[in-house]
Amino acid sequence: MSAGSVTAPELVRVHIRWMIRRDMAEVLGIERCSFDHPWTEEEFLQCLRQRNCIGMVAECDDRVVGFMIYELHKTRLHVLNFAVAPRRRRMGIGAQMAAKLVGKMGTHRRDKIALAVRERNLDAQIFFRVLDFRAVRVMRGYYEDTGEDAFLMEYRATEDCDELAGCIPVNRIEQYGYR
Repeated sequence: MSAGSVTAPELVRVHIRWMIRRDMAEVLGIERCSFDHPWTEEEFLQCLRQRNCIGMVAECDDRVVGFMIYELHKTRLHVLNFAVAPRRRRMGIGAQMAAKLVGKMGTHRRDKIALAVRERNLDAQIFFRVLDFRAVRVMRGYYEDTGEDAFLMEYRATEDCDELAGCIPVNRIEQYGYR
């Protein structure tokens, strides 16, 4: 290895399982380290008490290193909260958790995963973009705590050309042969 080269971080294999009550302390620790406006324990519990809400954790060496909270809807999964412990980021843990979600899409004909990302959370925007999520809409004043805008990002299992035709910008000048 030369003096100027950089080594890639070691990829970590995790076990992804249902979140249980005793995971809450570690989940809250990751939440507080990850967000300027973290959810409280009561907010987690209130969300997880809903029938269509699922909590999952990524575990490595008997420690919770990431979590995701999502809702099941008829045609989509909606991610409400997603985080990896700061010291464990860029090791493939988030990608494994996202892959787990993608694997759940086929159940009951769900064809997309949706989530909101804060306008200022560039790391999350890039992370999800690399995983083929696309920003499809700006939601003005989405976050009540700050009034900050959010990007609605979606991952689609199958991209239907007809459906996408309305989403792809068309250069109307070139379309008519003007340059």
